[in-house]
Amino acid sequence: MVRTFLVALAVLCTPTAARAEAASLVLPWGAWLVALAETLQTILNPLLVALVTGLIARFAPLAGYVISRGLVEDMVGRVTDYALNAVEGAAKDQVLTVPVGSAVIAAAVQRAADAVPGFLIRAAGGLPGIAERVFRRLRLEAAATAANTLAPALSATGLAAR
Repeated sequence: MVRTFLVALAVLCTPTAARAEAASLVLPWGAWLVALAETLQTILNPLLVALVTGLIARFAPLAGYVISRGLVEDMVGRVTDYALNAVEGAAKDQVLTVPVGSAVIAAAVQRAADAVPGFLIRAAGGLPGIAERVFRRLRLEAAATAANTLAPALSATGLAAR
């Protein structure tokens, strides 16, 4: 700042012919700006990469959980629909009796065991977890409980109740 003031003062105090030469004085502020930008880029690039990597590491498990939960719910819906179509006396949006509900749960668990990939079964809590989800999804009569509906379905498929 002081240097610029002194240069300006020197230009004003010189004769006109000398001022023409002094007017071509070049201040390299553009080069300084480019050097500053390159320095900031060198410092900020690794910080930005570290920030993005940290965010990915923090939110990847959450994203995996959300995706697997959606896949599990979709799979439970598909095996439930299959079982409702496969068991005689069962229909979607119909209140099911205890024996029919138990048969639907058993058919859904068997379908999951036959057709669903292992990682998805594990994400659902195993075959007993799938049976519990199907049990919660069905419209059962008021007398239906886990003891009289879910337990017989699990024993019919060869699984022990939790």
